[in-house]
Amino acid sequence: MLSGMINTLKKYGRTIVFTEGSDKRIQEAADKLTHNGILKVILLGNKDEINEAAKGFGFDISLCEIIDPENYADIDAMVQEMITLRKGKMSEEQVRAALSKSNYFGTMLVKMGKADCLLGGATYSTADTVRPALQLIKTKPGNKIVSSCFILVRGDEKLAMGDCAINIDPTEDDLVEIAIESANTARIFGMDPKVAMLSYSTLGSGKGPTVTKVANATKKIKEIAPDLAVEGEIQFDASVSPDVAQVKCPGSPVAGQANTFIFPDINAGNIGYKIASRLGGYKAVGPVLQGLNAPINDLSRGCTMEEVYDMSIVTAAFSCPLEPAAPVDEEIDVKKLEEIVKAVVDKILAE
Repeated sequence: MLSGMINTLKKYGRTIVFTEGSDKRIQEAADKLTHNGILKVILLGNKDEINEAAKGFGFDISLCEIIDPENYADIDAMVQEMITLRKGKMSEEQVRAALSKSNYFGTMLVKMGKADCLLGGATYSTADTVRPALQLIKTKPGNKIVSSCFILVRGDEKLAMGDCAINIDPTEDDLVEIAIESANTARIFGMDPKVAMLSYSTLGSGKGPTVTKVANATKKIKEIAPDLAVEGEIQFDASVSPDVAQVKCPGSPVAGQANTFIFPDINAGNIGYKIASRLGGYKAVGPVLQGLNAPINDLSRGCTMEEVYDMSIVTAAFSCPLEPAAPVDEEIDVKKLEEIVKAVVDKILAE
């Protein structure tokens, strides 16, 4: 699943900063990422402690850059930049105190262009990762919220689900952002997004405030992003089953073949992706944070090294340009088709 992203990262040469440089899982992933030539890595923390930990763990982090927030040569410039960003909301003393913590310090490294992306949360809470990002990186132009998306993987099959981790009760406009950003996330994972705006109703079969919210959000998406394949409001069975789609939503270009699912609230989203993961046998990658000016993602404190490694690649991939699919050579396709037809005809005649 990640091979395409790895090739892209090797092409563009990206740098990721890890906020917890002494953590065993982080160091093992950093060893693997740097020695495979996938990413440049910055580890935050006390240099002696990080090196001592790596020696004890048996990891080679010689290709990583180690930065100690307590002994950073350019700290004064960083302090002044952060004071400007906070626009009088924090004093110099408060800023220096914040920057002594690796979550704020790492976020400022991204903001100042010293790193392309950040991955934290191996020991920090989600709030401690997201809060500095909102305060310093902020949302992209046109975006008002940060949302999340999980990619569910089973064999060659990939699904996108949002928002399952951040927004508790999104408004109509929030759902519009979540859907558009989740579609962009799906594209980065090599998917052609077909978006289902999920509900307990399909095209007016049910009534209620959440039905109205999802239906209105769908209309807005079609106006804002007319090229995006989206259907809603729609029930889950109609979104994935062609037979049910023929009954409940005939003629829809999305119904029966959706791969990007937008939930009406966090209850449905969080329950939904975990059912898919636990009972459906899908591997859940994420949550991928969406809507920020730079890629910053959060790990579970119970994460494995493999999850750190995967999320590092995913996070960094969001800092690379989205490359268009290779154009189809229609002449070659026709020739191939002619060869196939000729082979079939020859086989029939031979029989």
